[in-house]
Amino acid sequence: METWFYEVVSIDGDYANLRRTDIESDDLKLVARALLPAEIKEGSQLKYELFTYSIA
Repeated sequence: METWFYEVVSIDGDYANLRRTDIESDDLKLVARALLPAEIKEGSQLKYELFTYSIA
């Protein structure tokens, strides 16, 4: 299983925009906050592994 890393770019209500940081990319991924750790804020670094997001 692959591991990907993201940065929380912005939070808009029930959704957060994430930018992948382990590769060169300007694309944003819109993710429901229910899938993310409750303590995230803009600038938080996340790890995505085994279909789960966690604070990196």
